[in-house]
Amino acid sequence: MDQRDERIRKLERLKEKKIQPYPYNFKLTHSTKEIHENFDSLSSQKERVRVAGRILSIRDHGRSTFAHILGEKGRLQIYLKEDRLGKERYSDIRLFDIGDFIGVSGEVFRTQKGEVTVLGEEVSLLAKSLRPLPEKWHGLKDKELRYRRRYLDLIMNEKSREVFRRRSQIIQVTRRVLENKGFIEVETPVLQPQYGGAFATPFTTYHKALDNQLYLRIADELYLKRLLVGGFERVYEISKDFRNEGIDTHHQPEFTQLEAYQAYADYKDVMNLVEEIFLEVARELSGEETVPYQGKTLSFSQPWKRLSFFQGLKESCGEDLKGMNEEGVRKVCARFGLEVKPNASRGKLLDQLFSERVQPHLIQPTFVLDHPKEISPLAKIHREDKELVERFEPVIAGLEIGNAFSELNDPLDQRERFLEQTRLREEKGDEEAQVLDEDFLMALEYGMPPTGGLGLGIDRMVMIFTDSPSIRDVILFPQMRKE
Repeated sequence: MDQRDERIRKLERLKEKKIQPYPYNFKLTHSTKEIHENFDSLSSQKERVRVAGRILSIRDHGRSTFAHILGEKGRLQIYLKEDRLGKERYSDIRLFDIGDFIGVSGEVFRTQKGEVTVLGEEVSLLAKSLRPLPEKWHGLKDKELRYRRRYLDLIMNEKSREVFRRRSQIIQVTRRVLENKGFIEVETPVLQPQYGGAFATPFTTYHKALDNQLYLRIADELYLKRLLVGGFERVYEISKDFRNEGIDTHHQPEFTQLEAYQAYADYKDVMNLVEEIFLEVARELSGEETVPYQGKTLSFSQPWKRLSFFQGLKESCGEDLKGMNEEGVRKVCARFGLEVKPNASRGKLLDQLFSERVQPHLIQPTFVLDHPKEISPLAKIHREDKELVERFEPVIAGLEIGNAFSELNDPLDQRERFLEQTRLREEKGDEEAQVLDEDFLMALEYGMPPTGGLGLGIDRMVMIFTDSPSIRDVILFPQMRKE
């Protein structure tokens, strides 16, 4: 008989004894953490507590039993005795297994070894577990299993639970910084008749009643800008976006992004906002301005380093690529052994060169500034150089964390940029080129104020602040290939 069959046999035995194995509720007075934190007052006043959790261990000593239960905020020891519970009730414990949820009521004390413990006066089965948990030291070292069955990972690994507690905290702090600056949180469509706002291939779907093809959004940008046209001055959204792309340690097809837009601001103002968000998160999590990441110490003190896009390429490649044509850039790529697509545009080649030659070496928080115009169709022309745009990407530990612009608000220039993207799609076969959105252009023609815009990858941000090497470590249920 395997363990599941044995547990089902115990389940039937419990039912025969008129014990409900899946009751409706259990009234708690304290969490496991609160009992540890308030032990002195609870024990001195002989206060009776009611606590619940999943059984992690059981040690039977004849007429007494020690067990550890796991609540959301930690472990707690339980002590059950036959003379306290009564012979019949104590015998029911033999039908309990590791993995079961139980509720216990009783006073707290310390054992001779000093461990905080609840002496059970009453014990209730709250949910019978039919499958055994993985072995403590061997069952969940397989990363694939951890990601596919995250619930087991969370049961067995305190570190994993802490990552997701921190994720929630990071998002809360980010919201607080924005709302203290007068931003309001809004919601824009997930299903869109026209996708846009990023270089990406969308997921498509079909709405029968409307007889329309729709797209899962790849970005929130174009709808949030419509709100600035409508009169809102500071808006943000933290939301799921979707891109039909590959999966690796830094990419997931479903991911969480912050986008924020501030009227009457430019990309310099947005740099200050990014610095403030990261500094506040660092202080909230650790009380310091530094955090460890993969063996390095990252400092979020202000100001961050600034590096222009073409200066970074010049330092890495040994020559100035700013005025170089497509053929020349392609030769530089070949010289460094980069595999490039035969139909890649000059802008895509430059971007790939930077991503592979420069970005991995930017460890401390850095703003990469002033990108080529051809790879930034939604950004305003640089006020000092018409071949560049006012754009920056925050890069930390070699990882691009986001994207930000002085937003393009000239509707005629925006139309020309979209038409150039259409040409790249048609002549170069660039499937990720941005599409022309007539409704968005109409909105711009009514007038949008000068605006600074920001997109931040929340998942990558959480990676940095939880010292996680893979994006799958910080997404509760990442997309996986079929087993």
